[in-house]
Amino acid sequence: MNGYEFTLSGAPLKALGSGALWWPEESLLVVSDLHLGKSERIARRGGTSLPPYDTRDTLNRLAADLALTHARNVVCLGDCFDDLPAAESLPEEERHWILRLQAGRRWVWIEGNHDPGPVEFGGAHLAELPLPPLTFRHIAQDSASGEISGHYHPKATVNARGRAITRPAFLIDTNRVILPAYGTYTGGLRAQTPILSDLMRAEAIAVLTGPTPTAVPMPR
Repeated sequence: MNGYEFTLSGAPLKALGSGALWWPEESLLVVSDLHLGKSERIARRGGTSLPPYDTRDTLNRLAADLALTHARNVVCLGDCFDDLPAAESLPEEERHWILRLQAGRRWVWIEGNHDPGPVEFGGAHLAELPLPPLTFRHIAQDSASGEISGHYHPKATVNARGRAITRPAFLIDTNRVILPAYGTYTGGLRAQTPILSDLMRAEAIAVLTGPTPTAVPMPR
C-alpha cells in the first residue's frame, strides 16, 4: 500500500497518496472535506456551471481506498457535504452508493462548518471523536495534541526537474495532522499561509499527495 508512514502520539499512521489517512491498528480510514454536492450548490447559488460529476468521482476514489485497506471503520472529518441542501439533493443513485459503502462498517460523520447539522445517512454524527491516543475533529485547536483534523484544505509546492508542482498535502508535526481535502472540486490553502504556519510546529513537514507521496519541510 503506497503511503508515507509516521507516528502521532505513539499511533502508527500512513498518509495515502489519495489524501486519506490510514490507521492500521484500528482498521480506520480517515478522509476530510469531501464536499459532496459542490457542483449542485454552486449552480443553485448562481455560480459558474461545473460538470456535475464531482460526487461520483469522490465516491469512486473513496470506494477504491476502502477496497485497498479493507477498513472496518471510517471517520469523515467534516464538510462531508457542501451544505445541507446539497446533501438533501443528492441523486438517489449516489445516496444508495454511500449506504453501500457504509454497510458493515462503523462510520462516523464529524460535523463541519459547511454541514453543522445532522444529515439523512446512517452512522454516528459527532462534534468530535476521541479515540485515544488520538482525537478527530474538523478544525484544529491551538492547544491540542494527538489531533487529526481537516478544514483548511492544505496544499504545498515543490520544485521537481525545473518546474513547480503543487498538490494537496498533509501537514504533520509532533502534535497534529491536518488532512488535505478529499473532494474532487475542493480548492486549497497554501501551507505557508499564516494561520497554518501558526498552527504547525517548527519541525512540521508537508506530505504531498499523488502516486508517490512526497515529504518535504513544510513551506513557511
